[in-house]
Amino acid sequence: MRMPSRRGRREHLSGSIANESVIIKEENGVAWIKINRPEVLNALDTEVIRKLHAAMNDAEKDPLIRCVVLTGEGKAFSAGADIRALKKRRKRAEVSFMEHLRAETNPLISKMRHMDKPIISMINGVAAGAGMSLALAADIKIMAEGARFVEAFAKIGLVPDAGATFLMTRSFGASKAMELALTGGEIDAKEAGRLGAVNVVVPLNQLERDTRVLAERLAKGPMGIRLAKRAMNRALVADLDTALDYEAHIQEIVAASEDFKEGVDAFYEKRPARFRGR
Repeated sequence: MRMPSRRGRREHLSGSIANESVIIKEENGVAWIKINRPEVLNALDTEVIRKLHAAMNDAEKDPLIRCVVLTGEGKAFSAGADIRALKKRRKRAEVSFMEHLRAETNPLISKMRHMDKPIISMINGVAAGAGMSLALAADIKIMAEGARFVEAFAKIGLVPDAGATFLMTRSFGASKAMELALTGGEIDAKEAGRLGAVNVVVPLNQLERDTRVLAERLAKGPMGIRLAKRAMNRALVADLDTALDYEAHIQEIVAASEDFKEGVDAFYEKRPARFRGR
């Protein structure tokens, strides 16, 4: 993965790196990917979407990266699509909405759902529209008190996209998702936690610390967690017999791994396992 140098990691919020619309750093096996457009609440334009996709691709391919954290700089996770950019594109008839979604946004959401490495969304503030889809596409969601989800599409005359229909239904339940889609409503952190849409809600001043603890724990986990993510995603759209069969298939794979041997040895030796992700 094309990460900054060690010096660059220390200085990732200073100098020329601070001007990047997406900041990437690596620490202890975790790739931290941050949308860095705080002046527009981390709105998503084509450049940001492409950089996020490239960062996810790099993280997926890098054997040293075993967990990904996605967040936003400043007060917002992401306000969603950059309305100014959409207006300019529409005025110039530069590209159709359908082509933009199919070529840019949809592949990013698909990559997040289908890459085996676990992704945590660290939701530091508002996540609206496509920004909400990005947050919900992660495997584990940690949300700050005071943050909120906003299904903003209806407010500007659009329908939910960027996977929102799929992700909202599975995150909030069918009835609540329908309400959000039709009204452009919002859900605060407390309700998101109650509905099970996020894994934990914490005070903002604890958000990064708690996310780091979990991310580094996952980064030290066995290779089996990658296949577990794959199996869980398949189970969302599979029947029971298909899920049972796939579980048997991947269990055969992980049973032959070094990590399984290490896990068994550590159990009998009464010590913490030292997994290597293979």
